[in-house]
Amino acid sequence: MLLISCGGEKQIGIQLYSVHQDFADVEAMLEKIADAGYNTIETLSWQGDPCLGLSPEDYKSLCDRLGLSITSTHTLIPIQADDMESTMAAWRNHFSIMQRLGAKYSIIPGMNFGSTLAEVKSTCDYCMKVGELAQEYGLKLGYHNHQGDFVKVEGVTLLDYVIQNTDPDKFFIQLDVCPMNMGGADPMHYLKSYPDHIRVLHLKDEGVLGESGKIDIEAIFKQFYSNGWSDFYAEYELPFRIGDNETENKSNLNKMWSGVKACADYLKEAKFVK
Repeated sequence: MLLISCGGEKQIGIQLYSVHQDFADVEAMLEKIADAGYNTIETLSWQGDPCLGLSPEDYKSLCDRLGLSITSTHTLIPIQADDMESTMAAWRNHFSIMQRLGAKYSIIPGMNFGSTLAEVKSTCDYCMKVGELAQEYGLKLGYHNHQGDFVKVEGVTLLDYVIQNTDPDKFFIQLDVCPMNMGGADPMHYLKSYPDHIRVLHLKDEGVLGESGKIDIEAIFKQFYSNGWSDFYAEYELPFRIGDNETENKSNLNKMWSGVKACADYLKEAKFVK
């Protein structure tokens, strides 16, 4: 499922976790996202709600007014092993909401696949069932990697086993290329080895995209496009929490928004980003 730009405009996406410290006023936050240069968002189930406290209709209407397309979300619904019917009902409710928002993807932002290959295979089978359910709502189910997905389980790299035991049409990978989330693995290896599975990119650096020099973002994009895919989301993260010191809070939020805009500028100006 390729994201095609309209009128030659680049589609610049962002994962809203980047600005979760400023969720108090959702409308103002989304206005800042649009002003920073983004036109595509990947929302997240904040306190279990992918619409951040709004109804799906109001959330979509607000984003539409601001020129923001809601194309994806990060959501994990806990497995109730003794009540799978309730688990699947929760997924149905979530997929229905995302369908109403006009999204294409629903991404699981990390999970415990198991400590043995038998457990991992069982979890893969579960993900495939959830992926089949997502298809009923016109969505694709994906998985976002973290460092722990590159450990060895019975001598096999966990993420490789997951990829090799799932159908990408039902359960694809959203590759986070940040070194801290790659567990020392090379993102280019995965892009070249599993071109059908790596269908969405998550772009996160140690700060503003491209500034660390530790990620060959141009090579990653070129290989990703060559594989036939194009959707991506930037994520910018600063290690701070909103506290009681208003002066410090204002300074931190200003730094956050400055970094968020700098990431958008980098992607808009990069000639290798289509």
